[in-house]
Amino acid sequence: MTAETDARIARLLHHRKAGLALGEPVVPPISVATTFHLPQTQGAVHSYGRAGQPTWDAVEAQLAILEDAEVVSFPSGMAAITAALVCCLRAGARVMIPSDGYYVTRLLGRDMLQVYGVDVIPVPTLEMESADFAGFDVIYIETPSNPGLDTIDIATIATRAHAAGARVIVDNTTMTPLLQRPLDLGADLVVAADTKAPAGHSDALFGHVAGRDAALMARVADWRRQSGSVPGPFEAYLVHRGLETLEVRLSRMCASAALIAERLAQHPAVRGLRYPGLAGDPAHKAVGGQMANGGFLIGFELADAATAEHFLARCPLIEQATSFGGVHSAAERRARWGDNVAEGFIRLSVGVEPVEVLWQSIDTALVLTGAEG
Repeated sequence: MTAETDARIARLLHHRKAGLALGEPVVPPISVATTFHLPQTQGAVHSYGRAGQPTWDAVEAQLAILEDAEVVSFPSGMAAITAALVCCLRAGARVMIPSDGYYVTRLLGRDMLQVYGVDVIPVPTLEMESADFAGFDVIYIETPSNPGLDTIDIATIATRAHAAGARVIVDNTTMTPLLQRPLDLGADLVVAADTKAPAGHSDALFGHVAGRDAALMARVADWRRQSGSVPGPFEAYLVHRGLETLEVRLSRMCASAALIAERLAQHPAVRGLRYPGLAGDPAHKAVGGQMANGGFLIGFELADAATAEHFLARCPLIEQATSFGGVHSAAERRARWGDNVAEGFIRLSVGVEPVEVLWQSIDTALVLTGAEG
């Protein structure tokens, strides 16, 4: 982490302090109110729970510090993605999305955006840098891609897209603003599923959109209010709590992932290993540049689907679960969701378990699976 990141973390932890009166709680209370005292509308901070409320304010203030931008929160990452795309597109518009990115984003493009007259063009992540952006309204990217962990240069994409008259939206879920800062690199909007590492405990669905264009962010806020796509106050509280330990958790998760990836690289049963932090990985060029480190996600292949499933069933310190970024290490065979990966491909999200104990569990599971090589 850089000194600038450290300063943001310190501000995040103490931002509430400046506005506290004597005897007020240090931790923001959970506000479940739907209505607010409103004898007159002029000067009111809150009016109705669908338009805004104090618990959202608290978590959005934290996220705004991390993003150095305006933030609008949503009840899930997909709600945030939908809001960003809807606010940048219209019937007849064209959007480029990654064909190898998060599969639900592709479903949104196919089943919703196209139905409403948007031309959705899927392109593999690694081909986007050389793609022709002429005629596009939005270039939507994931980097690293989920689950393949391919990376592309955000600044290059932003420069080329803006020259072609297109906006750039970056899904930064796999990195968080502590490890990658797309807005600093020219992106117009950042979207993220804070369900993952920011909340960090697999107990809250949440998402956000961040941006520095006030007019565009006002449209995003209008979309939330008018569509009713609003987060719950308890979920907002859980994310607020999670963000206070995000840097501590990420530091351990990323360090552990780097060590485990190095050892998997030497294992005879493992093929197709992907971890951007490894010097030989195709995505390594992004590390130390737009990415602070290699992150906490690892992709690797075992011989086939059955071998992968047997391995996961025999590793007690890995939760067989979808999603990632939680304190518990979790993994799954991604081909079961239709991702264009090998049948034996596993996405591993490294948690905060003591790394040597976690590695021993992984290594033992490989042996018990008969995957010694």
